[in-house]
Amino acid sequence: MGAVHSSSLALSTSTDTCFILGTSALRPRASKVVSKLKSNSSLSGRIWRDDKTLEPPVSIFTSTVAQDSIFAQSLPLRCARLEMETKNDAVAIKPTSGFVEIDRDLVDEIVYDALVWSSLHGLVVGDRNIERSGKVPGVGLVHAPFALLPFSFPESHFREACELAPIFNELVDRVSLDGKFLQDSLSRTKKVDAFTSRLLDIHSKTMEINKKHEIRLGLHRSDYMLDEQTKLLLQIELNTVSSSFPGLSCLVSELHRSLLNHYGETLGLDPRRIPTNAAVSHYAEALAKAWIEFNNPKAAVLVVVQPEERNMYDQHWLCSVLRERYPSISLYNTHNVRSVRKTLAEIDAEAKLQPDGTLLVGGVPVAIIYFRAGYTPNDYPSESEWRARLLMEESSAIKCPSISYHLAGTKKIQQELAKPNVLERFLENKEDIAKVRKCFAGLWSLEDPEIVGKAIESPELFVMKPQREGGGNNIYGDNVRETLLRLRREGTEEDAASRVSELGVYSAYLRNKENVIVNEQCGYLTRTKISSSNEGGVVAGFAVLDSLYLT
Repeated sequence: MGAVHSSSLALSTSTDTCFILGTSALRPRASKVVSKLKSNSSLSGRIWRDDKTLEPPVSIFTSTVAQDSIFAQSLPLRCARLEMETKNDAVAIKPTSGFVEIDRDLVDEIVYDALVWSSLHGLVVGDRNIERSGKVPGVGLVHAPFALLPFSFPESHFREACELAPIFNELVDRVSLDGKFLQDSLSRTKKVDAFTSRLLDIHSKTMEINKKHEIRLGLHRSDYMLDEQTKLLLQIELNTVSSSFPGLSCLVSELHRSLLNHYGETLGLDPRRIPTNAAVSHYAEALAKAWIEFNNPKAAVLVVVQPEERNMYDQHWLCSVLRERYPSISLYNTHNVRSVRKTLAEIDAEAKLQPDGTLLVGGVPVAIIYFRAGYTPNDYPSESEWRARLLMEESSAIKCPSISYHLAGTKKIQQELAKPNVLERFLENKEDIAKVRKCFAGLWSLEDPEIVGKAIESPELFVMKPQREGGGNNIYGDNVRETLLRLRREGTEEDAASRVSELGVYSAYLRNKENVIVNEQCGYLTRTKISSSNEGGVVAGFAVLDSLYLT
């Protein structure tokens, strides 16, 4: 995402399973978010329109073609009250900083066109103010939060992130096969984190019955930032479960390209500098190929969803592309690849496991279980949901991800992989090992009293985040000090990990026994937040979807 002002270290909250991610002013190069201005500032302020249906607001980021900067302003949808500083009736910035000046009327024109485009092309989410918007398609639609223009990012670093994707795919697969490594690495976490403990219990049961996952499918996303001081690309986290926005991220890239095709000459921006983003097509193709490997033309793809999902349209985009674009690649070209959406509770009520391992849901055999839920404790409010998760793991259906892949993506495992000589346990190619290790941000256990002391002394340099997916969990500023002091007093241990603004690179991996069918980079996700916001989740309301402008 767009910018982080201060030097930032990410910090976990467990004395034995936590770690610190070392960074220094981590952000994409030359990006800058313009915050609310003091009255004597010569920079433009933010443009606000007070519209409760627009949460979070659209942001605008403008940049010069080849150089330095991007400035962000929160843009309105309705209402005309503006709070801003103007210069000759234009949205202006310091002439020395190299920003483009955009006339206020032009901004409104671009916003209008962007909102029309997003409405026509399905760049939408459910409106949180409408009660049924997360349950009934077509109810309470509102455009997804997006940046009006892309932000600049070095092309060399983008290519580096894309080249790392197949290596991380292979790494996840190999780690997932080492059950002892997963259990041992997470053993102390198991004692203090009930959620991880339940996942490990399911993993143990699959090991006890010697459950083999011969067909393994991973739809991953690796998230990165640039270290402002070293200019190194650093991995923040690797997502192996419910990697969101493959559908909407493609639409944002198309939106920005469309806007620059029309306004690029005026803004001094070249639409060809926005890289192609085909994440949803590549994900759909990987699912289709996995469906073929399962070899049952009557079987469906089971999409595991939350009871209320405002981001359902991102999921529907993927299923729609899967159904409409890929039946012709199979031997069963008279059959579309059907998808069925169910919550964990519905699966517990409706699913049956046949003696041969076939999973039936509503009488329909399941080829692939694609998780867009099940990654947070909130998804398991009762034993019903845990029964469903275990039942699915015991079935012969292809899990995306399997319980092993899910655990391989936990922050504690990422910490273990960053330790000396651990990567060599799973990768043989020395060049690949060097590439992966180069992108690892520094990780230190909180067993180190010096690190804990520094975090208490200078909490503004650290971020604490529980080991959970989704936004809205981070701890910042003075709260870091207070939390660490509380944990010291209580003597408790809680597992946590870092998460800050990022560029995400999607990837897909499909393997049937020894045959690697798919191992590729698929596209990208960019998220941008206003500097005053500590959090970064889009659905959680802290960030906006964005795209890249390669420099």
